[in-house]
Amino acid sequence: MDLAEFKGVYVIAEQFEGTLRNVSFELLGQATRLAEGLGEEVGAVLIGYGVTPLAQELIKYGAKKVFVYDDESLKDYNTTAYTKVLQDFTEKHKPNVFLIGATNTGRDLGPRVANELKTGLTADCTELGVDKDAKTIIWTRPALGGNIMAEIICPDRRPQMGTVRPNVFKKPEPNENATGEVISEKAELTDKDFLTKFVELIRVGGDGIKVEEADFVVAGGRGMKEEDFKEGGCLTELAAVLGGAVAASRAVTDQGWINPLFQIGQTGKTVSPKLYVAAGISGAIQHLAGILGSDCIIAINKDEDAPIFKVCDLGIIGDAHEVLPLITAAVKKHKGIA
Repeated sequence: MDLAEFKGVYVIAEQFEGTLRNVSFELLGQATRLAEGLGEEVGAVLIGYGVTPLAQELIKYGAKKVFVYDDESLKDYNTTAYTKVLQDFTEKHKPNVFLIGATNTGRDLGPRVANELKTGLTADCTELGVDKDAKTIIWTRPALGGNIMAEIICPDRRPQMGTVRPNVFKKPEPNENATGEVISEKAELTDKDFLTKFVELIRVGGDGIKVEEADFVVAGGRGMKEEDFKEGGCLTELAAVLGGAVAASRAVTDQGWINPLFQIGQTGKTVSPKLYVAAGISGAIQHLAGILGSDCIIAINKDEDAPIFKVCDLGIIGDAHEVLPLITAAVKKHKGIA
């Protein structure tokens, strides 16, 4: 393999029902930074049906070239078909780097593509760097239960690939005057490229605000009670007044008090809200890995030595069952809610 032939930092853009996922924009911000370090160009690969108009959004966020595979057979995500598209793209355009969101789709697609291309893949990255001399990406991810951060490189194969957790990096500001090239590509697919068939979309998690997209997150930990997570509970009451979402630590989801879809941390979701309220959460490193992108963290805990107080912006030593109703009342008063 002649590594010099491979050029460009490419984001595999993810869209669902005609809307681009925020992680695609977050990755374009990082792709721009990495491309500057490598002296290369930023691009994106967009796959789906009726998605060509979305290419301009990707250009606003930093893509200089957007390769679009717009085909009716690609309307619904299909592992083997999407893999074949990216195989063909790689053979034709020889990308140096692929950035993929560590979403349900990305975690399924990334390993399959890496296997077919006989290259490496670093999963669930939380930091990205560049070795300018070696022209390699330094992928950083938690290891050994989050107790250490491992730096991983792929020096001998291309493309270099990694999945990156959503909400770890901030979405860059769009440039409405940005220009770029939209390139239509043809998907060369046959029936054998579709090993599975889309039958039905089953939505889970309800119709409320998704915890990973909420501007305000109220999370409870081991110090809370099961009823606090239910309608009328002190966590849900505050979340409702703020217009946010309720979340939990792993200790809570393991108890079955709330759906694991709302778990925050290394083995759950990463969030970056404007405000994160941690009630009865001690602040284990595995949980902190999922919240450090928050603009403001308020911690409420009876244990004044809880690790959460070392990272929060505002710490309240006290019983969350007493403090949360007071905060809820203050927010209602500020908003003029009876």
